[in-house]
Amino acid sequence: MIQKLKKYKFLFEELVKRDFNQKYKRTILGVFWSLLSPLLQLLVMSFVFKEFFGRSMEHYTIYLFCGNLLFAYFKESTLGGMNALTSNAHIFTKVNVPKYLFLFSKNVSSLINFGLTLVVFAIFVIVDKVPIGVHYFSLIYPIMCLVVFNLGCGLILSAFFVFFRDTKYLYDIFTLLLMYLSAIFYDTSTMKRVLFGIPVQKWFYLNPMYCYITYFRTVVLHGQIPSLTLHALCAGYAIIVMLIGAWTYRHYNQKFLYYV
Repeated sequence: MIQKLKKYKFLFEELVKRDFNQKYKRTILGVFWSLLSPLLQLLVMSFVFKEFFGRSMEHYTIYLFCGNLLFAYFKESTLGGMNALTSNAHIFTKVNVPKYLFLFSKNVSSLINFGLTLVVFAIFVIVDKVPIGVHYFSLIYPIMCLVVFNLGCGLILSAFFVFFRDTKYLYDIFTLLLMYLSAIFYDTSTMKRVLFGIPVQKWFYLNPMYCYITYFRTVVLHGQIPSLTLHALCAGYAIIVMLIGAWTYRHYNQKFLYYV
């Protein structure tokens, strides 16, 4: 795979440029929407939920931003990955190129947008007077895990979408459910219920996005390095999903041409 990426380096770079530019084509603000869009979403969510969930929480805006930031990146990356094959069928049906290049280019484009959004996030952290230290470098770990996780999801979704176009509509419902289960705007520590003999808070760790968001919040808001368990969960989910995605792509690779 690495050899093929080197061989098709020029094509890959052009695909990334195309995907990034295409997103802001014929817009007045262009790339500035990468900064403005998450900011406006944050303001709306903060206005709606702060009165209900943020009254007793310090730095609620940053708490909300951590969740919204990571989930927005996940959603953009996986949705782009889902459409990667069908939207580029006119290329790989005529030219013999690795199909995963189109998926990877979508993910790199989303990662660039995520990086720009992190600039806005950093400004909010400074303005809200949240302590900043060397422990922030540990945020590279969940970001890397999330990149791998998104690639794995993209490989699975892109394969399913080629054969079943209903995947898009089902995934919209799934991401909506996942968003509410990721504790983006509420705090799970206030939940006292027990489900099947296990505290409700622990059930949230079955959600990979909750793990990545919790890692971010632990570092940014609490100034601590998360536990080894959380490190293992973040890496475990990324590796498992990536392996499933790689198997799915390899298994159905030869059939894509007949359905796109």
